[in-house]
Amino acid sequence: MLDAFIEWEVVQATLQGQNKSGDGYLVKRFGNSVLVAVVDGLGHGEQAAAAAKIAVDVLDANAHDSVISLFKRSHDALRQSRGVVMSIALVNGLDATMTWTGVGNVEGLVVRADPEIKPEKESLLMRPGVLGSTLPTLYASIIQMMPGDTFVFATDGIRSG
Repeated sequence: MLDAFIEWEVVQATLQGQNKSGDGYLVKRFGNSVLVAVVDGLGHGEQAAAAAKIAVDVLDANAHDSVISLFKRSHDALRQSRGVVMSIALVNGLDATMTWTGVGNVEGLVVRADPEIKPEKESLLMRPGVLGSTLPTLYASIIQMMPGDTFVFATDGIRSG
């Protein structure tokens, strides 16, 4: 899909033998920004999907908050669930920056369109933990985005590399 200043796609599959995926996502535009999040409910099936939905609903309702605040709100809302891991990117179209962070193993990668820009790839710093159970000290990175740069989030169903 094309959203004014970003193009995005989602590929999602349900684990064989399950009728629901424990993965969720949100892409939400507001003003000159776009919030992108990928959530992975712990385990598989109905309970994982329910936990992922809680997180996505919190993000959707509070998209204007800071990235750190979104993690704290999600953590509080998930306390009675099995929990999730999650990565978030907030793309700011005014200054062409992306603020991003992750808790758990939803990997993030930026690949630069211009091979002259070093480093050509940047990886998301993921903090160990589980939202709803163990919230680590959170740090967000801010990186400059250039036209044509690509960023990808992937849950543990995708192999690194």
